[in-house]
Amino acid sequence: MGRASPKPTPEVRSAALTLAETKERRMTQKTGQCLCGAVRFTVTEFGSFGVCHCEQCRRWAGSALFAVNVPETAMQIEGTEAIRSFRSSSWASRHFCGTCGSVLWYRYDKGVDGAGEYEVCLGLLDDGNGFEMKSEIFADEKPDSWALTGGHPKYTRAETLKKFGADVSGA
Repeated sequence: MGRASPKPTPEVRSAALTLAETKERRMTQKTGQCLCGAVRFTVTEFGSFGVCHCEQCRRWAGSALFAVNVPETAMQIEGTEAIRSFRSSSWASRHFCGTCGSVLWYRYDKGVDGAGEYEVCLGLLDDGNGFEMKSEIFADEKPDSWALTGGHPKYTRAETLKKFGADVSGA
């Protein structure tokens, strides 16, 4: 009998993609930009598409945040001098165009500025077609004035925090 492998640390587990997530990532190049065009980008690989209903996303985006995951290495950005950022918590930052104010992306950076995968707002893509919603998070914080349909999972605040292992007090 062989010896059991040590359990990966939480950091390794959170950074590692599951087989399903790896298969889900698509190698399709798409372009996008902010409202004024000062920030333009090209994405070469996409992860999952989801919606966040937390209070911070709703206040920042003016509604729920509809975003698609993009690995750090799959994002090529032009016009970085126009990008402004706001550290909304000790573990995440939000980025916007300093010229027109367009919401750009959210980064779960664990407190390291300029790090982490991108959660790119779907509306910035020149072609936002072809994505299937995989989940809604903080679904119990969604206003009752509208609803999204579909059989995807809808995680409550407690379920979201448990799933991502985040301590987001005040988020």
